[in-house]
Amino acid sequence: MTVQNGSKTDLISIIVPVYNVADYLDRCMHSILSQTYQALEIILVDDGSTDASPAKCDEYARKDSRIKVIHKKNGGLSDARNAGLEIASGDYIGYVDSDDWIEPDMYECMYRACVGHGAQIAVCRYFSEYRDRTVSGGDGSIVPLSRDELLKIYISGQDEYVIYNSVWSKLFKRDLVRGMVFPKGRNSEDIMYTTRAFCRAERAVYLDQCFYHYVLDREGSIMNVGRGERMFRDEIPFWREHIACIREMVSPQMADLAGYFFQRRLLFYYIDARRAKNKGIESGLVAEIKKDKAEMDRIYDSGIASRGDRMRRKLFFLSPPVYAAVVWLYDRIVIPLRR
Repeated sequence: MTVQNGSKTDLISIIVPVYNVADYLDRCMHSILSQTYQALEIILVDDGSTDASPAKCDEYARKDSRIKVIHKKNGGLSDARNAGLEIASGDYIGYVDSDDWIEPDMYECMYRACVGHGAQIAVCRYFSEYRDRTVSGGDGSIVPLSRDELLKIYISGQDEYVIYNSVWSKLFKRDLVRGMVFPKGRNSEDIMYTTRAFCRAERAVYLDQCFYHYVLDREGSIMNVGRGERMFRDEIPFWREHIACIREMVSPQMADLAGYFFQRRLLFYYIDARRAKNKGIESGLVAEIKKDKAEMDRIYDSGIASRGDRMRRKLFFLSPPVYAAVVWLYDRIVIPLRR
């Protein structure tokens, strides 16, 4: 515990991985140092940067005693976050990526929501920062959630909530994530960290307000070669691990729901790959979808899937190209006519 304005207040550790972001670090750090909640431990993890980032980190530490700096060999985002976790002493853990920034009251609002609702996790909306525009949303409401309510929203991606796997849009009570680490050398590393935390939680709270500014990748297609490599090596295996984790820690029924939405995700990815004319990703996704056919047949026939989803999936197994053509016609003709 620490002291803020004469009363005892929980300490929040904010872990900031830093790698060659000298041009963005000042913006990120200014947003953290300007937080209305001042009981912070700010851990900058220099992950072997070769630009001016290490010197900037040290300069910030000299100016503010709340800042700790770790200099280490380059090991990737997960390794940097794990290094920060090793020395974090806060009662709560937050993450900020060094090319992003946050609103001044982000951690105060999320912390107060946790305390006020007896929650172990707070989740907020975020601003999507593109080169030419900012996308935001939310009505400012605060919604307490049980574990199962939280998981159903997370799994199904309900439109009225923005609860994704990104750790930077969340505040975790330290006891909840104690012993958890990020998988080193992998991408899509947030999937399993967030899944395990959600499975462990008893209560969570959702803040329908944007507090985090997430800078999206501005270059290239989401279906480029690098994206495909990451998808098959890391993302898809993590989603399968996500289903197994839910089956073990929660229930077979919740795992079946996760399996259903995983299959839907792969079918959406297939459409994207076909439209991008990326044959390698396209054929790889066909193989991934067919890999789970027997298990997904059981799940789709259990009553979880809508009639339309069952028909679309059957069409895919008859002919993936025909399935893609039907989806294209539906999106271009049927949906506009309904509107």
